[in-house]
Amino acid sequence: MRSVVIISGGMDSTTLLYDVVASGQQVFGLTFDYRQRHRREIECARASCQKLGVPHRVVDLGLLGDLVSSALTRENIPVPEGDYTDDTMKVTVVPNRNMVMLSIAGAYAIEMGAEKLYYGAHSGDHTIYPDCRPAFVAAMKEAFSLCDWHPVSLEVPYLHDTKAGILRRGLLLGVDYSLTWTCYKGSPLSCGKCGSCVERLLAFREMGVRDPLEYERFT
Repeated sequence: MRSVVIISGGMDSTTLLYDVVASGQQVFGLTFDYRQRHRREIECARASCQKLGVPHRVVDLGLLGDLVSSALTRENIPVPEGDYTDDTMKVTVVPNRNMVMLSIAGAYAIEMGAEKLYYGAHSGDHTIYPDCRPAFVAAMKEAFSLCDWHPVSLEVPYLHDTKAGILRRGLLLGVDYSLTWTCYKGSPLSCGKCGSCVERLLAFREMGVRDPLEYERFT
């Protein structure tokens, strides 16, 4: 069975990549460059695919970054610090990003004759990101069943899992988390303060495992 996995280079999508590879499917990795400040995640995605022997493509989606404003794409919009669920984190929303990415990934899956398309939304995303919520996923599943003569099944296996639960799964799969990137800031080291970093650190703490990344706040 052929499958396409959208891999950003973060913890969730990288764990998902390992998960789908472990299931024995023929996997193709797809990453999007939308001029995100945290561009290191693209290199992480490439490194993980190379490590697993997964064919990998990076799609230039710079137009999206040019069209919409977000703290993830604009240097003049500060990335907020603190809890991931804080209302201030809404400035990190890239409007309609996942619908655009899923549409392109769906076209690629159809072209490759893939039966499944995977992306790594999880329960921690639901508060801030509308395009990671169950209702959005259900609508996209329906759209994929109608959009072409070749049906593609949209798979979101971590939709109701927590970050810690995904990490637990990843540790069992042997995921190399040193090849992942979570921080929303474009600094050489993870800041350890933005909501994304805080959520990652909490997950590692809950699992009782040391995060292999270095953080500015601890150096």
